[in-house]
Amino acid sequence: MLVENNQNNFDDHNGAIMIRSELRSDPKRRQGINYKKQQFQHASYKQLDYPHRLNFYQVPPTAEITLEEFEQWAIDRLRILAEIEACSFRNKTPKETAEHLEPLLKKYLPLSANSSSANGVIDERLRKERQKDHYSHFILRLAFSGTEDLRQRFARVETMLFKLRFQQDDGRERRSFVDGLNFDWEMVNEEEKHQLSEKLLAATPGLRSQEDKNWFKVDWTRVPELVEYRTIFIRKGKAYVPIKEQTSMVITEFKNRLERGLELTSRALPRLDEDDRLTPILNHLSKNFATPDSSFSDSDASVPGAPINAASIDNLSQHFPLCMRNLHMTLRKNSHLKHFGRLQYTLFLKGIGLNLEDCLIFWRQSFKLITDDTFNKEYRYNVRHAYGDVGGDTNRRGRGYSPYSCQKILTEHPPGPGEAHGCPYRHFSVDNLTSLLQATGVNDREVLRGVKEDVEKKRFHIACNRVFEYAHKSEIKKVKDEGIWGPAELDTIVHPNTYFKRSYLLRNLDRSSGDGSRIDIKMEDS
Repeated sequence: MLVENNQNNFDDHNGAIMIRSELRSDPKRRQGINYKKQQFQHASYKQLDYPHRLNFYQVPPTAEITLEEFEQWAIDRLRILAEIEACSFRNKTPKETAEHLEPLLKKYLPLSANSSSANGVIDERLRKERQKDHYSHFILRLAFSGTEDLRQRFARVETMLFKLRFQQDDGRERRSFVDGLNFDWEMVNEEEKHQLSEKLLAATPGLRSQEDKNWFKVDWTRVPELVEYRTIFIRKGKAYVPIKEQTSMVITEFKNRLERGLELTSRALPRLDEDDRLTPILNHLSKNFATPDSSFSDSDASVPGAPINAASIDNLSQHFPLCMRNLHMTLRKNSHLKHFGRLQYTLFLKGIGLNLEDCLIFWRQSFKLITDDTFNKEYRYNVRHAYGDVGGDTNRRGRGYSPYSCQKILTEHPPGPGEAHGCPYRHFSVDNLTSLLQATGVNDREVLRGVKEDVEKKRFHIACNRVFEYAHKSEIKKVKDEGIWGPAELDTIVHPNTYFKRSYLLRNLDRSSGDGSRIDIKMEDS
């Protein structure tokens, strides 16, 4: 598969791109063409009709979209897939997962039924939703075909997303969708059904209606889940599947076809003729599958009622994630932090709402072993630069640097000897991590065991969320039981500043919600 841009309609701000399986014949490169390879000079740029809400993603999209849509649609889908994976890791039930994802899907990846439009006609809104769903799947398929691990993870979470949607789909629309797939499922005829009736009924107890007493016949290898749970009759290599198990068959078929598609895409990757402007996007997306990136917005700094000043940081540190808690503890112990530690911590403090003047006071008071002159010469400028108070026009207009997300902390500038920055879940040994957690009050054996397992499986952000949920379990139960917060306000934390804001508000629920109004945590809208 190929990602290609139409150079005639491309500029630095608004690129038109398409995904298709043809090879490009560029006029500037014709002299180097190997004519033994088939070239497709006339691509078909067509808008798909999308008659169904659901999609098996068998046909790559070919219509043009902008470069901005290419990136944003992929990021939005990645948010959903990351939440699905997080729900799985945290052993949420299918019902809990569906409830958790409902507001997130509406926000980032809506997919409405035909019945939601006037007279069931597919209008522009439905077409746009389905186009985004279609494109975002194939963009991420490109990004996650590079390694076996990425392919397996992508197939697993995409299958979970499809299963969720399939089970929630309107019954009539679901039947229409399945009929359109033209599966080679052989219906068991009345004669064979009568001949095997005792065995069929014995293998599939609990059939209530007469309609349920119908079976499909397929190769047993196509329904391994049903074979594993011994819920079907098998004869001569064929599995006799009751019609009520159609969902399982469709899900299995979806996963099998997706896995084959990912394998084909991986073989084509070395031959892809990608535009240079797309390659960094695809690489960035594959990196973010470890921990979804999350940019910082002004709403992250808004913490109602929090006394944010130089004197309050020690007390507020109880709400810091472990990465920032470690930096604070190291600073208090050594009266110093090295460069990347200072930068990571300064930007975090800036993000929670500490103003420049108080930040300078905080650092000066923390660096007890140096003189004012040394501080002013060696450290003051860097703090001001991080806030956008000095530096070039671009830095000042942009108000300096943004606080680091979990993804940035995990992937950039790993700490060396004597450095305290980075992510403790990734960069600490298990023993040192356990000691640090215990020093911050995490002593529950089950939590520590879960963290160790998460770290061993490189699920660093899940480990951090596990600790957060342990530390705030009573408050989280309260906001859930009383309906104060919805699932969107308790989604997986992927930014240190989100951790602080959520922790502070949970610990101050009574005061923050004294007027009876709903507490609103606005997550970053990247």
